[in-house]
Amino acid sequence: MRPDPEAIRAWSAHAAQGTRESLRRFGGEVAATWRGLSLTLRLALGAAILLVLAVFIFLAQPNWNWARGAVGSLVSARLHRPVTFDGDLRVHLFSFTPSAAVRTVRVGQPVNFVKDAPKDDLAHIDALSASVQLLPLFVGHVVLPRVQVDKPDVVLFQDGAGHANWDFSNGANKGQAAHLPLIRNFIIHDGHIRMQSLSRDMRFYGTVEAHEKADAGGQAFGLTGDGRLNGKDFTVKASGGPLLNVHSGTPYPFDMTVQAGGTQIVAKGQVLHPFDLGLLQGAVTVSGGNLADLYYLTGLTLPDTPAYRLSAQVRRDERTYQISGIDGRVGHSDLEGALKVVLGRDGRPDLSGDLTSKRLDFKDLGALFGATSANAPQGATVALNPEPTAAARRLLPDVPLDAARVRGMDADVHYRAQSVNASPNLPLRGVDLGVKLDHGLMKLDPIAFQFPQGRLKGTAKIDARDKVQQNSVDFTVSDIAVQQFTPQFQGAEPIEGRISARLQATGGGSTVHDAASTANGRFALVMSGGTVRQSLAELMGVDATKGLFMLLSKDPHQTDVRCAVADFAVKNGVMTAQRIVFDTGVVVVNGSGRIDMQDESLKLVFKGKAKKFRLVHLNAPIVIGGHLTQPSFGVDPGPALAQGGVGAALSTLSGGLAILPFLNLNGAPDANCAALEAAAHQHGAPKK
Repeated sequence: MRPDPEAIRAWSAHAAQGTRESLRRFGGEVAATWRGLSLTLRLALGAAILLVLAVFIFLAQPNWNWARGAVGSLVSARLHRPVTFDGDLRVHLFSFTPSAAVRTVRVGQPVNFVKDAPKDDLAHIDALSASVQLLPLFVGHVVLPRVQVDKPDVVLFQDGAGHANWDFSNGANKGQAAHLPLIRNFIIHDGHIRMQSLSRDMRFYGTVEAHEKADAGGQAFGLTGDGRLNGKDFTVKASGGPLLNVHSGTPYPFDMTVQAGGTQIVAKGQVLHPFDLGLLQGAVTVSGGNLADLYYLTGLTLPDTPAYRLSAQVRRDERTYQISGIDGRVGHSDLEGALKVVLGRDGRPDLSGDLTSKRLDFKDLGALFGATSANAPQGATVALNPEPTAAARRLLPDVPLDAARVRGMDADVHYRAQSVNASPNLPLRGVDLGVKLDHGLMKLDPIAFQFPQGRLKGTAKIDARDKVQQNSVDFTVSDIAVQQFTPQFQGAEPIEGRISARLQATGGGSTVHDAASTANGRFALVMSGGTVRQSLAELMGVDATKGLFMLLSKDPHQTDVRCAVADFAVKNGVMTAQRIVFDTGVVVVNGSGRIDMQDESLKLVFKGKAKKFRLVHLNAPIVIGGHLTQPSFGVDPGPALAQGGVGAALSTLSGGLAILPFLNLNGAPDANCAALEAAAHQHGAPKK
């Protein structure tokens, strides 16, 4: 059944007539109500209506310069810094995407900031504009369709105590990650950044640009920057998906590369909640010439190392960084493990974790303590009159510890090497190191070196809390087989036995060499029992007949070592021998002398005396001189010449008397080993 057009027109006309009648009646009622009001009330309502209309008309105007002062005061209170708008402020309020734009924005330095702060503003921006979506505001979400910053000039400064002008927490929550609203289009045009950090000894100057750009896959967001960091080239490149597609519940992928001098960081990860920089995760690869250089980029105090390349998974959860799956190489050593960094409320990092090397190259370990190629031993020389040479290389590292870095971080890290690649005369099997750092007090505990037979274990403490650094060490050698460190002689071990020793010392200075040069303490060594090649023992007694005969004939006979004791007092960096005794079955050797740690010079004299009759005995003490890195061995001919002079004088009386000074008529008695060892144990040498 088709509708009747005439009926429809009739119904429409009737409905329209009803509507007109309803409006006429409503208008009449309103007019009647208005006439029923008093004149005063009618005037008040009229004024209110006109005021509302005026406010709407006023707010619809784009020029809001009248509000610059009020808005600046509100923002200043929020940022704890003076903020002014010197140019026009324009606002488009009545829209589903209200927007605002202002020219010449100035952000001053924090109120009551340090006197060393730069005179320039913290930030000077030529133009700033932003828009916001209106409807999401009603459910508590802020979405900014566009933010554009033109020609920002930012001056960042950090004083020696770590107070920074970019810290907007007002001291309450220092180092907190930025939590920004969603931005659909973010533009930085011709940005400049200058930064000076007195606490990190760092200077930076650079430029920055950010905008959407076209790539092979379509549109993508990109941020680029370059400049100079402490005089070295610096670049950063970051890219991600188009911001137009960003959603708060969808992770935002990014790629970033940072190059600072010889250090490179490559990251591929996700911002778990876009523009919430407190939740990040990704794969990171770091490479460079020295791990310590990462301090300028991360604020972490890391040790000096050889060249490295490391990869890891990094996750940031607000103030906690989890660095897991560490894998790579440092120098010629592999490294793996996991670390955690927790930022305190004051922004202070606390580093903890465990690291392991399957195989450690021992040379790589030396860099941790400041050793360089200049510290490499040069080998021994033989000289009759050794003279210390100023050009000799140092054994003790002289790279200073950066006390400011040590004071700026806490740590508790343990390192273990399962095997060690060292020299043949240093048969290390394993290394165990623990580092604890607490507000400038560094403790190395344990310091453990495992050998095939015996071990060295100890602790060290570096107190950098005051201006004058104080250091102390306590090392114990337990049951070390001395033959591990001596090359074979004529196809056999020249000496065999177990030694125990202890070094206790304290000293000041920022380097290992300085600490040793001012050290005070004690060193004691004991060898109870063992054997030594008899030919060498005879020569130590300078037996020119039997010793040389046995040596030349390669006589394999051994003689017992009854005991060996060395006891040194350490004062102002000089180790002075209190007693040195080496008692064998055929010879007793007594030593004296000193080791000066300031110039690392040696001057030790050993005088041996046979225990039995020897036909020819030369009075020619053995002298060890030179430097720790290049010791020289020789004999002192002076006493032997005197001995020969006496013989010559006697020969004038009778030719047969000339040999008397060279005869060993009275054999040396055995040393009192029990008393010597007891004294050494009292001075710290451990007992078996």
